[in-house]
Amino acid sequence: MEEAYVGIRGTAGAGLSYDVSVGPRELKLGTGMLISNGATSGFERGALKLGPRKAWEMSAIAKLSGNGLTGTVFYIDPNELPSTDAGNELAGIDLRHDGAQGSYLGATYIHVLNSGSPYPQAAPGGIGAPSVLTGAREGTNTINLYGKTAPFAGALANWTFTGDYAYQWNDTVDLEAWAGRVTASYAFQGMAWSPVLTLGYQTFSGDDPDTTALERFDPLYYEGSPSAWATGSKSASTFINSNVNALSLALRVKPSPKDTVTFRYSHIRANQLNSPIQFGQGTRVDANGVVVSGVSDAHLADDFFVEYNRIINRNTYLTAGVSISLPGAGINDAAGGNADNWNGGFVNVVVNF
Repeated sequence: MEEAYVGIRGTAGAGLSYDVSVGPRELKLGTGMLISNGATSGFERGALKLGPRKAWEMSAIAKLSGNGLTGTVFYIDPNELPSTDAGNELAGIDLRHDGAQGSYLGATYIHVLNSGSPYPQAAPGGIGAPSVLTGAREGTNTINLYGKTAPFAGALANWTFTGDYAYQWNDTVDLEAWAGRVTASYAFQGMAWSPVLTLGYQTFSGDDPDTTALERFDPLYYEGSPSAWATGSKSASTFINSNVNALSLALRVKPSPKDTVTFRYSHIRANQLNSPIQFGQGTRVDANGVVVSGVSDAHLADDFFVEYNRIINRNTYLTAGVSISLPGAGINDAAGGNADNWNGGFVNVVVNF
């Protein structure tokens, strides 16, 4: 069972509505940069690619909405793998305004109440294996600002822009980190297949091996699909959103109202050399892994992904995709030669009852 919460919702007059609940439930804040995936798939649970689990193991959520404004106060306990359950508990608040034409502006504050999750720290000068700071996530604070706008009229009316920024700190472990993303999309109105072209750049700070402070960004529980916050496509199974940046290009076309094809490309690089790049949500620490200790060249990979979606009927949906990731110089050097390409594909049919 995925969701099993009890709650109450209704109106409070003056155009206000409320929604209060307790129990396992899905919750996504903002664009899903930090709070979205409340459960872990893969490893002993399987289904890593499909990612069927989304709900938090326990939550207490209160929302109040009116006149385009929504305030959310939350407590969440993620549904972690039994083998790596670190007792994470988080709480915070989200304020959001939704405007015309799908525009929005919001801010989220998140505080980690309890956690046994470790943070890696680069070895001094980047020489040697990283150290592991046990339970370092506990007490981490994050502020996330996010927005979307289509500000122009006339000939520029088809442009849409989004922006996200997050600042993170934890005085106990001397953590100060940051992350962000900007995108620009253009819809070719009136053209066959209604193409939409999107250019984006996202970046997540890594630990600087030349300082004693900790600069590694903790991505928490982000939405990890290629259309959301994944770094690349196939590479997203290897590089989580920490100490990486990606320049991405996506072209979406609709051959028919029921068919959508999306082409994606990502150029992925490390932000800090000789600094950990694979730790965090859904991963296991392997002190013997060369990639864990960082790379000596910033170029990690180039990803190509083609995805097809079809609405078969109102209850049935088909999704299929193929991808290839070409290792960059950083991965080739770490592997001691030319690393193999990473290939993958999937077909998924969803039937709603």
